[in-house]
Amino acid sequence: MCFVFVCDEDERVLQRQAAAGACPYCGGMIQAVDLESQWRLCFVPLSFKKKRKYYCTICTRRLVIQ
Repeated sequence: MCFVFVCDEDERVLQRQAAAGACPYCGGMIQAVDLESQWRLCFVPLSFKKKRKYYCTICTRRLVIQ
């Protein structure tokens, strides 16, 4: 007997906008990106989440706000 679970996460960019401040690594502009993620199990959507992530526009590092 074999069980196969197919899980997938799909992220879609909703909006990009400039954020206040500068990158601590290179001094570049920070960009706020709103994402919508969707978890699927065997092509059936399980959950939707909206997230906001911050990235530097010059060095493309992901920044964590504390």
